Amino acid sequence: MDHSLTNHPILVTGGAGFIGCNFIRCLFAHCPAVSVINLDALTYAGSLNNVKDLELQDRYRFLHGDIGDAALVKQTLAEHDVRTIVNFAAESHVDRSITGPAAFIQTNIIGTFTLLDAARQAWAGKEDSCRFLHVSTDEVYGTLGPEDPAFAETTPYAPNSPYAASKAASDHLVRAYHHTYGLPTLTTNCSNNYGPYQYPEKLIPLMILNALTGKPLPVYGDGLQVRDWLYVEDHCAAIEAVLTRGRPGETYNVGGRTEKKNIEIVHLICEELDRLHPKSGGGSYREQITFVKDRPGHDRRYAINADKIQAELSWTPRESFETGIRKTIRWFLDHQDWVNSLMSEKYAEWITLNYAQR
Repeated sequence: MDHSLTNHPILVTGGAGFIGCNFIRCLFAHCPAVSVINLDALTYAGSLNNVKDLELQDRYRFLHGDIGDAALVKQTLAEHDVRTIVNFAAESHVDRSITGPAAFIQTNIIGTFTLLDAARQAWAGKEDSCRFLHVSTDEVYGTLGPEDPAFAETTPYAPNSPYAASKAASDHLVRAYHHTYGLPTLTTNCSNNYGPYQYPEKLIPLMILNALTGKPLPVYGDGLQVRDWLYVEDHCAAIEAVLTRGRPGETYNVGGRTEKKNIEIVHLICEELDRLHPKSGGGSYREQITFVKDRPGHDRRYAINADKIQAELSWTPRESFETGIRKTIRWFLDHQDWVNSLMSEKYAEWITLNYAQR
């Protein structure tokens, strides 16, 4: 039986972050009667600037808080009779997990546990009308060789970074709460997302913004690392499909069926910027590409087998990488105020810390 999204408010955790804010917008566009409570701790990657337009809607409510705050989570679930949780809240950048892993353990493991246990208590006896969807990553599966088959839902976990390990642990907790307590959980493991509102520590927005400001475009190692790229709105559509029609207890891999080397991505961004926003002094943005020392334990290749979600839920990505990257670059060009709001001293410090010695 399909799960209704309109009878009770939906709790979206991490909804002021990149994927979370896009998901709320997609949900509002597709479901006129749905209402959302956005619980977000507003760490560096979550910003009220990401959800300014949402605040004008009566069916949207922002709640500043941490998923690790058990009292707050329990109160929210009880007060609003929440029966759907979509958990985006996470520390999600590999480089940051290498320099500061403690925050990843706290949010991704302890936070997810706190959320699960609050849901278990609040939903006792009414599990059939509830859903807990946990948004995870393909990085829990480790790395692939050039000829290895893509990650499937049955691929053994082999995380190689503190970030991936913390997400793997949270995935295991979600699975355990379903099998032990009957909590109606769902897990999605997605490939690399890109699109509007992405914090510019990740490859694509970093390259776009560095190119436009005349800074080096730092490419790790030889740039031949391969990722499967997924436009964020396609990911949001997949989450909605899993949430409404997925089978509780199941995992669904979500991928864009677009494997590309990092250096290919950088070249494509430069080509699009050369066309959409030519350099005032002439020449190509490619001239700014700089190869830097690789990060420790850098996984060589990720690829997602999305056959299960396609077969069971009829989901496929709508955007090719070429159409998605054009939309993304156009968005960053058209939203300079949003970009400027992020260019804080802390952001500059992070970029210096991560790239200066490479």
